Amino acid sequence: MKALNVDFPEAELQEIREIAKERGMSMKAFVRASTADAIAGHRAMKEAAAAFQRTFHDPALAEAIAAAGIEDGPDLPGTGQAA
Repeated sequence: MKALNVDFPEAELQEIREIAKERGMSMKAFVRASTADAIAGHRAMKEAAAAFQRTFHDPALAEAIAAAGIEDGPDLPGTGQAA
């Protein structure tokens, strides 16, 4: 398994020690879990952003919002302006 050596300022290192101890984890386990959580959060945000883009680039949705008189909806196809 590959390793990654990361230097931390003493204050951050102390916080890692304290949090790991509070959670009953080794520092290594805590850092690995924190990294895994950050990766999962990043992936979830990318997926959510893609879903948002798909939804708000739907021409039918833009037309429905325009028909409802909402002025700050997504762009109508071909207009380049908000509905």
